Amino acid sequence: MASAAANVAPVESVGEKRHAETPLRSEEAPRGSFRFKNKRMKKGHGDASEVLKSNGTNEEILLEDVKALLKTLSLTENGKADVTLPELRSEVEITIKEISSTGDGLGLQEDSNSDQVYVIPFTAPGDTVTAKIFKHDQKNRYSMADFVKVNKPSPHRDESLVRCPYFSTCSGCQFQMLPYDYQLVHKKSIVEKAYKNFSNLPPELIPAIGDTIGSPLQYGYRTKLTPHFDGPPDARRSDGRNGIKRNFKEVPPIGFMKKGTRITIDIEDCPIGTDAVRNGNKRERKRVADELEKYHRGATLLLRESTERIPKPPYDASKEQDPDAVIEDRGAHIHKKTCVTDPNAQTTEYIDDFQFVNPAGSFFQNNNSILPVFTQYIREHILPPASSPHKICHLIDAYSGSGLFTITLSALFTSSLGIDISPASITSATHNATINNLPSSSAKFIAADAAALFASINTPANQTVVMIDPPRKGCDESFLRQLVRYGPARVVYVSCNVHTQARDVGVLVGGMKGADGGLGEGVGCYEIESLRGFDFFPQTGHVEGVAVLRRKEERKEE
Repeated sequence: MASAAANVAPVESVGEKRHAETPLRSEEAPRGSFRFKNKRMKKGHGDASEVLKSNGTNEEILLEDVKALLKTLSLTENGKADVTLPELRSEVEITIKEISSTGDGLGLQEDSNSDQVYVIPFTAPGDTVTAKIFKHDQKNRYSMADFVKVNKPSPHRDESLVRCPYFSTCSGCQFQMLPYDYQLVHKKSIVEKAYKNFSNLPPELIPAIGDTIGSPLQYGYRTKLTPHFDGPPDARRSDGRNGIKRNFKEVPPIGFMKKGTRITIDIEDCPIGTDAVRNGNKRERKRVADELEKYHRGATLLLRESTERIPKPPYDASKEQDPDAVIEDRGAHIHKKTCVTDPNAQTTEYIDDFQFVNPAGSFFQNNNSILPVFTQYIREHILPPASSPHKICHLIDAYSGSGLFTITLSALFTSSLGIDISPASITSATHNATINNLPSSSAKFIAADAAALFASINTPANQTVVMIDPPRKGCDESFLRQLVRYGPARVVYVSCNVHTQARDVGVLVGGMKGADGGLGEGVGCYEIESLRGFDFFPQTGHVEGVAVLRRKEERKEE
């Protein structure tokens, strides 16, 4: 049984020039010492810290899941020395037992006494599949393999759900063949396993994980895509310093990475992108084909949605002159959505009635459809329950970026302070506060050095909640030490990597060597009030985590 992606109608080609073909699996060279590629996580905070014991990398996450599966199946973790593993590039039949937190299926070889775990993408528990092996890690008891075909489908698999002809090849999505409810249940398990494996906390300190909150849109939700193409096939790294300019003989594949490789595959359309972004992709692909002689190296294309809010009347859709614009009727007004491709141009997004203007190339959440639900959840949980007397009236947004949380939460507080180490982010955030009619006395932003983020804060800790939304590698030791010593009454930690979040929350709850937050050196000052995932990226293995922490007891005023 082949993947349903093969039955999806091919997308219409754009431009007259033929795009170069992506190599077939049979034509690919061996991958040798393949490792997960993630430059942003290459130097995680755990490498240089005695307190942070993990970087939350895919390798670490996968290894924990492999160990747990072997234990569940009562198989030895040491392996069987007398078992000969299949040759690399050979095809084997594997039965999938579960999905790892990395998004890949974990399974065992059919009709074999081997306890080697096989890691295979695009699979579901209960599948029996054919896979081609490209790496053995005998020490850690797992092998990496490419998905080839389904021989016996899992009861969870529904091929009719697949909407993309590139699914099971492109590395962007992992779960298009799974019902959405099943995806949400799996993502809840990712949060559960993250806190079990990476927080270093005993189970009694970890509350039950809430159900994952789904995205209103499961397709057509991504407001930003960055397809790319590689340089000419004969290009060399030394070309630049030798003054050599290579030319393309045909339009290169423009798209995303082939799963498990560094090969770019040609993606003519991406159904998880918004309609405006998809229109922009068609336009940019044609432009590259028409202007191919201008390119002598590879490039990344920016596709970013921007929204113009127009009152109605007097807007008349029949007179719209931009054929690529997407018009949405929002009741009292119209949303005109277009695709911006200049990273230095300004884009506009709306979250309810909040407006955010940012450079197109800067970071902002890429699923606008879930942001109203998400920000409302934060509003409902950032303060203690109404039945609990409290004096919290100050907000510190410690990774404020362009002001998403500072601005959307400001109405709850007497003062809101956004802090970021990037001056450009502070400029954007200050402008966004102004266009949302927030006075500086209500929402203020300052740039601060990472080593002294809390130095200029003078709000009483027992009246303050700190909002944290760090990069994927989480908080560094210096930041956590500053936070513990400041000791706010509450902490709300949002993360796109629940594994580094679990690691950091474990430090705040379990204690930090050499840090005294008022309860004694090395004593944890916080307890977890709630944990929950949000599905910002349906059809993928990613989940956003929200952890709400409360201080164990009020700090006594001196």
